Amino acid sequence: MFKKILIANRGEIALRVIRTCKEMGIKTVAVYSTADKESLHVRFADEAVCIGPAASSESYLNIPSIIAAAEITNADAIHPGYGFLSENAKFSKICAENGIKFIGASPEMIERMGDKASAKSTMKEAGVPTVPGSEGLLESFEQAQEIAAEMGYPVMLKATAGGGGKGMRAVWAAKDLLKAWEDARQESAAAFGNDGMYMEKLIEEPRHIEIQIVGDVNGKACHLSERDCSIQRRHQKLTEETPSPFMTKDLRKKMGLAAVKAAEFIKYEGAGTIEFLVDKHRNFYFMEMNTRIQVEHPITEQVIDYDLIREQIKVAAGIPISGKNYEPQLHSIECRINAEDPHNGFRPSPGKITTFHAPGGHGIRLDTHVYAGYVIPPYYDSMIAKLITTAQTREEAIDKMRRALDEFVIEGVKTTIPFHRALMDNEDYLAGNYTTKFMEDFKL
Repeated sequence: MFKKILIANRGEIALRVIRTCKEMGIKTVAVYSTADKESLHVRFADEAVCIGPAASSESYLNIPSIIAAAEITNADAIHPGYGFLSENAKFSKICAENGIKFIGASPEMIERMGDKASAKSTMKEAGVPTVPGSEGLLESFEQAQEIAAEMGYPVMLKATAGGGGKGMRAVWAAKDLLKAWEDARQESAAAFGNDGMYMEKLIEEPRHIEIQIVGDVNGKACHLSERDCSIQRRHQKLTEETPSPFMTKDLRKKMGLAAVKAAEFIKYEGAGTIEFLVDKHRNFYFMEMNTRIQVEHPITEQVIDYDLIREQIKVAAGIPISGKNYEPQLHSIECRINAEDPHNGFRPSPGKITTFHAPGGHGIRLDTHVYAGYVIPPYYDSMIAKLITTAQTREEAIDKMRRALDEFVIEGVKTTIPFHRALMDNEDYLAGNYTTKFMEDFKL
């Protein structure tokens, strides 16, 4: 087992990893930018190293500084959390070259599953259902026209290097294809330095349902059931729940087996998610794979009583998994609390938190790194907390979330608490009747 783990991240996920490491008797090293010197992950780690100024490119994305911090503190492993370098093949490779275990996917796995066109062809080979679309990258606009006409509209143009909804365009008619093609390529080139595009059939009334998997060094994998992540704004998740209100026992079994088949086909090592689009007829299609821990991992932990960070660390240390597939025994909901103004287009609201009162009680979990007096910097993602409620039924989990949101006080900055409170009273949400288009019609 590792003696010391450096956490190459910030905020609540860094604190989350530190907590499990402490329980396992593993020493921890926090890295931080100058903007994060007052963050709780810095305070609660055994050691802390400043790796640069506020800008991510000069701190949390600065590979030489992170490797140097690991070397001077004698860390024998690095946990990348999510975001930043968690799915960076170059970083995974450099860790290995420096004799430091990267607690995540191998460089080859990240490259294979990180490129969406390559991931799709791999999943087709594994026998996992995929969305009809182009075979690999589109070579020209003319080819895009031909494939769209063949499949029939609507279609979706996607950047192969995409993420966060960038480089994606839905096209409902042939007359709109050229503008969508040009806009998506331009956006993708600006965001990722890569304008490669592919095309898929647009799935109508889709739900975004992901299956949590864990694989070990022996090529064995298991699934830990599903999470419904359909409530999104601009392809960014706002709230998640497990089990999905759309799921049936038969569908869970089919999707779980497909996810395990996918993980074992590529001999995946570590925690990851196989993400699916599910249409209104409950047909499911592989969308992408995330080769890291997810923001929403706590709801899975809550419904099956399973520490995913501990499992990541154990697998990275070469300990085999049990191989058991899990079904949720409870219902859990996560609300992402962002420092944003939901009454003003979700505009970011950095600044000083003057009052902070955390909700508590049975079935309430709060993952956060902020406190009264903490200054939210403007340089990073605006998520400041994850509020998770767990109960015997979905109705009880929603009742608990209403009460917890009413009890959650954050003053000094605007937050998305009012949005989530309104969501918990929305008729369609209460009925479990939502898709990835839900936010287009939602009124606060």
